Amino acid sequence: MTREERRQILGDEIVAHIHDLVAEAPEPPAEAVEKLRRIMTRPGGEVPVPRPAVPVEPAADAAA
Repeated sequence: MTREERRQILGDEIVAHIHDLVAEAPEPPAEAVEKLRRIMTRPGGEVPVPRPAVPVEPAADAAA
């Protein structure tokens, strides 16, 4: 949703109220910001390294 779409749905008054509330909020602690930064950088954790495929015998050959 774009900014313009949100403004159209909520209206200028509500958007201004939300901005006021955000401006009143205290800054988060540096520790929280660092934890969130790590989560948002790699939300799934480390990217797994691909492993070579294990050779598999075709089912027809295995049944013989």
